[in-house]
Amino acid sequence: MMATVTGQAAPADACFMLIHPRLDLETPNLQTLKRNLERSTDAIKAEALQQVISGTLQGENYEPLLMHIIRFVMPTRNKTLKKLLLLYWEVCPKYDGDGKLKQETILICNALLNDLQHPNEYIRGSTLRFLCKLREAELLEPLIGPTRECLAHRHAYVRKNAVEAIASIYRTLPHLIPDAPELIGGVLQTEADMTCRRNALGMLTHSAPGVAVQWLKESAQLVGGFEELLQLAVIDLIRRAARDFPGEKALFIRCIFELLGAAASAVKYEAAATLVALSSNPAAVKAAAACYIALATKESDNNVRIIVLERLDRLRARHEGIVDDLVMDLLRVLAAPDLDVRRKALGIVMKLTSRRNVDDVVAMLKKELAKTVADAADYDASLDYRLLLIQTIHSCASQFPEVAASVVELFLDSIAEFGASSATDAIVFIREVAEKFPDLRQGIVSHLVSSFLDFKAGKVMRGALWILGEYAETPDEIRQVWARLREAIGELPLLAAEQRELDAAAAAPSAAEGPEKSEPRAPAASASRRILPDGTYATESSLTAKAVDVSALKLDSKPPLRAVLLHSDFFTGTVLASTLTKLVLRFARAAGADDEQQANSLRAEAILIMAGVIRIGHSAFVATPIDEDSYDRVLACIRALEYMDEDSEVLTEAFIADTQRAFSRLVKGEVKRAAEEERQHNDENAVQVDDAIEFRLLAAAKGAGAESAEDTLEHDIELATGEAEGRAAVSKLDSVVQLTGFSDAVYAEAYVNVNQYDILLDIMVVNQTNATLRNLSIEFSTLGDLKLVEKPTSYNVAPYSFSSVKASIKVSSTETGVIFGTIVYDSPSVNDSHSIVLNDIHVDIM
Repeated sequence: MMATVTGQAAPADACFMLIHPRLDLETPNLQTLKRNLERSTDAIKAEALQQVISGTLQGENYEPLLMHIIRFVMPTRNKTLKKLLLLYWEVCPKYDGDGKLKQETILICNALLNDLQHPNEYIRGSTLRFLCKLREAELLEPLIGPTRECLAHRHAYVRKNAVEAIASIYRTLPHLIPDAPELIGGVLQTEADMTCRRNALGMLTHSAPGVAVQWLKESAQLVGGFEELLQLAVIDLIRRAARDFPGEKALFIRCIFELLGAAASAVKYEAAATLVALSSNPAAVKAAAACYIALATKESDNNVRIIVLERLDRLRARHEGIVDDLVMDLLRVLAAPDLDVRRKALGIVMKLTSRRNVDDVVAMLKKELAKTVADAADYDASLDYRLLLIQTIHSCASQFPEVAASVVELFLDSIAEFGASSATDAIVFIREVAEKFPDLRQGIVSHLVSSFLDFKAGKVMRGALWILGEYAETPDEIRQVWARLREAIGELPLLAAEQRELDAAAAAPSAAEGPEKSEPRAPAASASRRILPDGTYATESSLTAKAVDVSALKLDSKPPLRAVLLHSDFFTGTVLASTLTKLVLRFARAAGADDEQQANSLRAEAILIMAGVIRIGHSAFVATPIDEDSYDRVLACIRALEYMDEDSEVLTEAFIADTQRAFSRLVKGEVKRAAEEERQHNDENAVQVDDAIEFRLLAAAKGAGAESAEDTLEHDIELATGEAEGRAAVSKLDSVVQLTGFSDAVYAEAYVNVNQYDILLDIMVVNQTNATLRNLSIEFSTLGDLKLVEKPTSYNVAPYSFSSVKASIKVSSTETGVIFGTIVYDSPSVNDSHSIVLNDIHVDIM
């Protein structure tokens, strides 16, 4: 992390660390710090040096302490102090007021030189790491020789830091060590330590890619045997050098294919991403996708699995249809225990499923569904996974109708073993299939009739009742459905049967207690006085009945529909009433006059059942009485059967035809909505027929094609670092003009923004002194057809702070003009004015 030390005007005052200030501690003064630095105890010196480093980073002026630190701390042999000294050399002010390097830095350079030749490899390595942060050529030049010698040190820790130091020096000050690429190239050839070789290859990748590519050509056969760090460095070299060395593309692809079989997962992941960036060949895309699938299958970290699956999904979207053959391999990821990983994998599987592989995919999903039913060890996890599988199978059957029959059969066979949520999704799917595929309706009705008594959840029963009432059309089917519903309801009438069962359960223990205790007790009566409207008194008597003990009803042993009603689920009761009404109307129309007696029997039985639903809803057998909407719906069904003979056509239209049309519109609306979403997706990803096709190999070196042919790595880096958004800011820096020198008391620079015939100058003024500058103003003059619109106002600028000044200039012709001026300010002394002449700004409108 880069942090700039405030309070200094030198351009090189930069460091690579931040220290959070301790607000609860007082800032020590110079005398205290000097006294502590002169102490003979290393612990006191270390604490004082830490305070100096922290204070310098927060803007404190500790320049007078530099010689004290050189005299009393630098000669130490304590390793902690030496490490703190390296941090201090990084943040201490190295320039004087004139912008020149201080004389004391010669002593610092001598200390660094001694540390580079120190027999302790830790001190050498730490010093070499510090050299990576130096930017002063005067300090680095005497240290080049010892740094080069460290490349041949016996310890790998010193050698790898020496490589990093030379790489840093060559990047910032290449004239100090011009033969660095050849030097590091020799290290790469002879070095045995993989970390040193990784550092050397990284330096050549950034600074001399030609040397690095030449080394790769010579070592291509050995790439598979490298350690993980060096293999990652090789991949980084290939990604960066692929565009600059197109003739070596075959070499790069061969190396990447070899790295796909590496032992390290990170290498496989990077190699797969690089292979897709290098080539769009179907074989390369399939190899990368297979590598991603293998990583998602074998990795134990669920976060890694999700990241790999996301990359695989992006690869699938970019290369439609190429990786469809790997869908069965992808299904092996379902062995992962994490539900999020399974959900992500199933989402990709749905996108890869086509008519060629849908049968295999559905067969595999059926096996997984069967495992969840058989696995009772982790019920909650199996329940969520089962629901996810059911939703996926549902989507498969919706997209590919040819598998709908086998899927429906699976759901019908297993729906009784599902949980409430899974069974609800399954029954919704079965209802949709029954509407879309009329040929399957008879089999669906038959399966539901045989499995109805196994249903326990109210939602599942409601879905099954709706399907039976809607699609049981023949008299034989209606008879079968009616018989099964009677079994699910139990003894009639409902309320009387429950009351008899309750009385029998209460009489059994009374008979066991003896005849003297078996006499029933009369309900307790209570009386109260009330005042009538005429002012007279009257006695009001009330009879209090005991509440029914619902626990004595043994609901678990009752038929399923009866148990649901006694659990106060009267919404299921309304669906039951509607189903019975549909069955009676359909049977009366299908049977005709031949079975009129049976139709009347079904009609009377249906009314009896519905009346029983209402009576149970108003009785003490349920915890919650029937709601008004359910009551009205059941009563409407009763009246519909009552007046069935007079209004048969109207009732048939209302109960049968209208519900069929409504559900048909619902299903068609879902299909239309899905088609609209797919169309929008295709429109977003569509390419117009007249769009230009860019060929990277045919593009000019600096043409539009070369600029747009960015590989995946550069694009990812731009998105991660915000470089794409920062390009506008970088382009603005090209229009910045320096107006004063770095050593002037006031530093100024201007951003010149030319907009047609208007020029806007945005000037930043920095006070580089320790005094407040009063009445600071900028006086501009122009040469040519330029006119200053308004004169900038004056400001007071605090010590080491800055201010922004704006000025507008009008242009009356396209000829070149010049803007020049001065900065005028008053010093703290009375009647003491100063001026600084600004550099000229040349303006060319054309």
